[in-house]
Amino acid sequence: MLNGKRVCVVMPAYNAEKTLKKTYEDIPKDIVDEIILTDDASQDETAKLSRELKIKTLVHAKNKGYGGNQKTCYQAALNSGSDIIIMLHPDYQYNPKLITPMASLIAEGIFDAVVGSRILGNKAMQGGMPLYKYISNRVLTLAENLIIQQKLSEYHTGYRAFSREVLETLPLLENSDDFVFDNQMLCQTLYFGFGVGEVSCPALYFPEASSISFSRSVTYGLGVMETSFKYAFAKRGMGHFKIFNPDGKKLLG
Repeated sequence: MLNGKRVCVVMPAYNAEKTLKKTYEDIPKDIVDEIILTDDASQDETAKLSRELKIKTLVHAKNKGYGGNQKTCYQAALNSGSDIIIMLHPDYQYNPKLITPMASLIAEGIFDAVVGSRILGNKAMQGGMPLYKYISNRVLTLAENLIIQQKLSEYHTGYRAFSREVLETLPLLENSDDFVFDNQMLCQTLYFGFGVGEVSCPALYFPEASSISFSRSVTYGLGVMETSFKYAFAKRGMGHFKIFNPDGKKLLG
């Protein structure tokens, strides 16, 4: 626990057998009260290994997609009574040791949510981020900051920590089940007035690390722009959208 708050790490997993053990071993067990893995109908032994590691393991009978997997993760974390929830990919692309500073910023009431930024510290390319991903990241982030009038170094990291209040407030069930879920959730967090902090997070790119194809990256980019404009229109009272509706479908706290 941190400052009397229960800390939970959730891992949305798909074919993560090769990297799960290393990820799990580096999670700081001294502050983490519970670890939950949701296996999204993997084709390997991810779920079997997870159970062997004594991780609380949930398994989807059918693939629900990256966003759908996160919905299950966050619901399970709320059900467990957690106060701080950190999403960590089990592919070891992000360093689990950063859980402590990320959770601390929430436990001490400094921020409501914290993201691990691959851009802060200028180490994204050093970690092996493909050039086209780096350029698209910077272009999308610049555009999004201009459109929604915020100032984050990046919106596309998969390493995030949230307070329980954030998860109970956001209409997460209105979001996509695909990769754009991440961007929708972060925009919702900002839209509903929660404070978002960033920590520098060098990321690693290697064959076993998960990645989406170029075509799916394009689809994601278009989804990001759509989300940004919906945010801007909703803020100006120029439209009503389910993902920014305070009465939208929420997870059960």
